[in-house]
Amino acid sequence: MSVIDQTTTTTPRHGALGTSPTRPDGVEKVQGTYAFSSDISADGCLFGVTLRSPHPYARILSIDLSAAWKIDGVQAIVTADDVPGQLTYGLISQDQPVFASDVVRYVGEPVAALAADDPEVARRGMEAIVVEYEVLTPLLDADEAISGMRDPIHPDGNVIRHQRIVHGDAAATGDVVIEGTYEIGMQDQAFLGLEAALALPDSGGKGIELHVATQWLHEDRHQIAACLGFDEENVRLVLGGVGGAFGAREDISLQVHCCLLALRVSRPVRMAYSRGESFLGHVHRHPASIWMRHHATADGEIVKIESKMVFDGGAYASTSSAVLINAITLAQGPYRCPNAVVDGWAVRTNHLPCGAMRGFGAVQACFAYESQMDKLAAACGIDPFDIRLRNAMTTGDTLITGQPVLNVAPVEECLRATSALPLPDEPVGGLLLPDGSQDAMKLPGGAGRTADAADVVRGIGWGVSIKNLMYSEAFDDYATARCRLVDSPDGVHVHLKFATSEVGQGFVTLAPQIARTVLGIDAVVIDPIDTQVGSAGSTSASRQTWMSGGAVNKACGVVRDLVFEQVAAANGWDATGLFIDGTDIVDPTSGSRLDAAAACSGLNIDETVEYRHPPTTEIDENGQGNPHTAFAFVAHRAVVDVDPDLGLVKVVQIATAQDVGRALNPLSVVGQIEGGIAQGLGLAVMEEIIQVDGVIRNGNFTDYLLPTFLDMPPVLATLIEQPDPLAPLGAKGVGEPPCISSTPAVVAAIRDALAQAGVDAALDRVPVRPADICL
Repeated sequence: MSVIDQTTTTTPRHGALGTSPTRPDGVEKVQGTYAFSSDISADGCLFGVTLRSPHPYARILSIDLSAAWKIDGVQAIVTADDVPGQLTYGLISQDQPVFASDVVRYVGEPVAALAADDPEVARRGMEAIVVEYEVLTPLLDADEAISGMRDPIHPDGNVIRHQRIVHGDAAATGDVVIEGTYEIGMQDQAFLGLEAALALPDSGGKGIELHVATQWLHEDRHQIAACLGFDEENVRLVLGGVGGAFGAREDISLQVHCCLLALRVSRPVRMAYSRGESFLGHVHRHPASIWMRHHATADGEIVKIESKMVFDGGAYASTSSAVLINAITLAQGPYRCPNAVVDGWAVRTNHLPCGAMRGFGAVQACFAYESQMDKLAAACGIDPFDIRLRNAMTTGDTLITGQPVLNVAPVEECLRATSALPLPDEPVGGLLLPDGSQDAMKLPGGAGRTADAADVVRGIGWGVSIKNLMYSEAFDDYATARCRLVDSPDGVHVHLKFATSEVGQGFVTLAPQIARTVLGIDAVVIDPIDTQVGSAGSTSASRQTWMSGGAVNKACGVVRDLVFEQVAAANGWDATGLFIDGTDIVDPTSGSRLDAAAACSGLNIDETVEYRHPPTTEIDENGQGNPHTAFAFVAHRAVVDVDPDLGLVKVVQIATAQDVGRALNPLSVVGQIEGGIAQGLGLAVMEEIIQVDGVIRNGNFTDYLLPTFLDMPPVLATLIEQPDPLAPLGAKGVGEPPCISSTPAVVAAIRDALAQAGVDAALDRVPVRPADICL
């Protein structure tokens, strides 16, 4: 349940920006008829599977395929020897083999792929492949990777990136000094739609079409083409139905394997992961260890921060360097900080590879700095809310990189608006039932009469965060969109084409809203999302509303201006004065109005544009520069009930006020807020991938715990609408901030409840486990 609190000055027509039209894919998803990537097939399709390493670190001595080839129905087997092009791939560094050939570096690393007539034959064929390994001692300690005392597990070394930040006076000190070391566990994106793809080879094997769930069609195509030895124009990607992503689909997984098999047999090949294989087949949130020290004045104003951050990137680089930079450059949080000394490392180990996950880098840093803010409040004798308000960043303040925050920074507004939302009025355990009994489902532990209300203590905690938007460090960020006017028998339609991956964030709803608003035409069609148009970049880093929204807005604007020219010529009007009002083209001089759709009848306009944002800069050896494009801010207040004796927690309410710039689709914004909070809650109290000696122990949805409907509390949300002057539509991306400071808010509330019960628990690690509470 959510309560939306927002001020609307105008009432746009339904379907335009500022309203909440129905999602075009919503009914099909609710009815179960929507085609996800795993639902796609083709006549004569074979089924592909992947053989994976059982060891975290081992040398491959031999691979024997003979027994697999003897199984009737096995049609193709490929290994590293069969990769015709580049043998490795990767988002930033091409360091990951398509198939391991000499060494495997994590449990689950692909060694071979096989295609067969049906899934059962494929499974038996895979099990018949014999790989002889020499097991090696894995590197499983991130600090050991930094030390240089271990031989490199990869030719590129064990340290993926080290970056230092020195800002202001490195020797500055404060009257109050507090410090702590914080641990963040490995979280899985846990999307519901598993990895799946269908590869359709061209006759003659000179090209291929791949239908796949991904976050970045063109980057996938770039890596696939390189590995296949094809020119990029001979590789066509079509977006399959995506059942969630959250960063895990930025890296390729089965794409190259599926294409290799299809090209080998000149037949369609379909691959689909199981849940267990999905845990092995995509990247995860980096586990991290963060030491942090704050110096402050006696009245709680931050003087300096010091920090050492170590991120375990697992076996391959993925986006580890970007995750690290987000964390260390945002180490101050949404607070003024004149001085800083921060060191960060991202390293390789023989754990599962890690990469982007919602809020990447900012999540880990936020748990540390918000835990520190509560310690600082206690040391200074100041309320946790007040100390955050006292240090709140404002527009124009600088980061510890020296970069000024030039877009809107309403941190104080987020704090005050969150504080103004009502606290829950139900007592611990909720109101009594008609028979006088307690509703067990409203107590920590839920059903089974686990906790007694008399033993439960309620706590309140705060979390506030900053998140950089879009790509950083001199990335050439752009998006492409095409807009066409099509005059059909049933009227004029606007056709939009872009390569923006719809992963559930709602861009397929937003894009038509932009077109309706700019052109005044209600009938909008989205053409297939594929690589037959220029890149839209990745659906990540909270960038698509800004970048692809900016591209659609620009393309529609170009078409509108051409329409204005033709309408003005036909009516003797001044084209420069025309504007769209609802569904009408208006000439302000004469006051005349024309229905936009009728005015476009017979017109044939087709425009493709790129929207580019000026690139940011790289940072120097001391971490100084302007690495980020823009920023968003959010505050969270969590209310939790805790049974200190049993170590059980019930999150009762989460209130939030988020800086959204402009709410282009209020319902979609609130949906993103609720979903992000669910993932933040999960990291706070239950979600963690457990690896023992490099082997995952809970790679399923039975043992990897996820928040359910019963775990989610009511969410009260206020949208802080201050249009961003740098954004093309005034709107900021909203998907990542909700999961950043909701985690420390929940943990802070648990600490508060325990303190009231006389228990001093540091809770310096997430997720918080019952044993951490029952000291």
